[in-house]
Amino acid sequence: MSRNLFRKKSIELIMKDRQAGFSDAEIEDQQLRRVLSVKDLTLMGIAAVIGAGIFSTIGNAAFNGGPGVSILFVITAITCGFSALCYAEFASRIPVAGSAYTYAYASFGELIAWIIGWDLLMEYAIGNIAVAISWSEYFTHLLEGFNIHIPAYLTMDYLSASRAYKEVLAAGTDLSGISAKVQYAAGAWESAPGSGNLKFIADIPALGIVFLITYLVYIGIRETKRATNAMVFLKIAVVIGVIILGFFYVQPANWSPFLPNGFEGMMKGVSGVFFAYIGFDAISTTAEECKNPQRDLPKGMIYSLIICTVLYILVALVLTGMVSYKELQVEDPLAFVFKNVGLDNISYIISISAVIATASVLLIFQMGQPRIWMSMSRDGLLPKKFSSIHPKYKTPWFATLITGIVVSVPALFMNLTEVTDLTSIGTLFAFVLVCAGVLLLPKEEINDSNRKRFRIPYFNSKYIVPALLIIIFISFREPILSLFEYNGDWHVYKDKLPYFLFILAAIIMAVLSFRKNLSLIPVLGMLSCLYLMTELGYTNWLRFLIWLGLGLIIYFSYSYHKSNLNK
Repeated sequence: MSRNLFRKKSIELIMKDRQAGFSDAEIEDQQLRRVLSVKDLTLMGIAAVIGAGIFSTIGNAAFNGGPGVSILFVITAITCGFSALCYAEFASRIPVAGSAYTYAYASFGELIAWIIGWDLLMEYAIGNIAVAISWSEYFTHLLEGFNIHIPAYLTMDYLSASRAYKEVLAAGTDLSGISAKVQYAAGAWESAPGSGNLKFIADIPALGIVFLITYLVYIGIRETKRATNAMVFLKIAVVIGVIILGFFYVQPANWSPFLPNGFEGMMKGVSGVFFAYIGFDAISTTAEECKNPQRDLPKGMIYSLIICTVLYILVALVLTGMVSYKELQVEDPLAFVFKNVGLDNISYIISISAVIATASVLLIFQMGQPRIWMSMSRDGLLPKKFSSIHPKYKTPWFATLITGIVVSVPALFMNLTEVTDLTSIGTLFAFVLVCAGVLLLPKEEINDSNRKRFRIPYFNSKYIVPALLIIIFISFREPILSLFEYNGDWHVYKDKLPYFLFILAAIIMAVLSFRKNLSLIPVLGMLSCLYLMTELGYTNWLRFLIWLGLGLIIYFSYSYHKSNLNK
């Protein structure tokens, strides 16, 4: 049975399925049209990355890390850069729209492919929930500019309102230390219909946008056609405008201290910062629509990462320069800072742009998830219904409807911070497996037909990785040694447990690098992504492992027996 668990779908079989039209992309005359250039791919990457991250989660990240969160953007961009090169290696070797699921099927085998496919389902769904919640915040703010007020209990989740009410209740009559956001949420709890703990509190705008996007996806609007150049230019224009205008309101005193909560505080924002970058891997799903995927995909990924990183760093510095980082724990930070300095009209323009920008990101990823359902279904790992194609619209209609339900219902009740943490840990796990998968790809003979395709530059990690590990252990010996000190408080100590996994993995990879002369870039990508996972805490790891455990139950009870490779 162990051999069957890791049965691989060979590259030759994947390419054969693609020729027959059985890839996870919509069928158009059996194959998609190859129309995307480097410019198109770069703009698509920017369209996917400049969204909820820059308009929403950057606020919480700045609240935790202060102005120093700009350093975290650089660290995350480098980590994503390693992963982008590994994605590009796979995309040029297996130019189908299968993303990490198909790559894992070819390198690790079926069990790991199932795990990463199941993980991607969570990543897309939870990510879309976060985007929908962010969209709701900006949409509500926009309506208020036109004197249209939605009841507070219809614009947020139950958990936030309940926590806020308890916090205000505990403060008594002195509300000076309670933020306006918390007071607003507490007011939502008090005004909501119901009694006791049974209150009707739900984010109705988030539900509405998911329904609308699901309908658009259902009738066949294509992912690549939605990431239009005009939409990207609008986003970039708004972001650059924010940077230039905000610069005149920056107070340098707000940048001191630069790391108010130290390195540890800065790393608390890792989920929000990384959430901003997860869009770049969507480019890999367009491999079948690229004119030259072997050449253009790597360039598109790297160019979009560089441009977005520069924009994110500048926005972070402007935000933390205009107001104190302590005030940025809001869902609409860009609009908030301009309203704070008296530029209400600018805040409304930002809200309009954010509504459009986040809706387009939601559309891109709401298109992606049904394709993963469909791809897994065509391999026999999910019921055939998930790969049903609508006779008129030529879309995976059933998978699209299920995606709409999976995203819309939790969007009513979930908290933004919790969903971004889950999205980030799921995405990082996918990146870890993609980087590791490159190391397992069979060697390829170079000939005239494949000579020009992209290949990750080979640097021997034999001495570099062990040396880096020794330097890190010496430089951070005190924090590392403190991991072994138990102070009796399990609730505090449990967040240290993921670090032991990273230390063990780092030691194993250092030994393998020395013995096997592994390629440096995939090894660094794997370890850097794994380290960022450790920063997300015990609770997120537990939720993530529960999700994977549920996936394994489904695999062994259904998918293992129904797999096409089992027939």
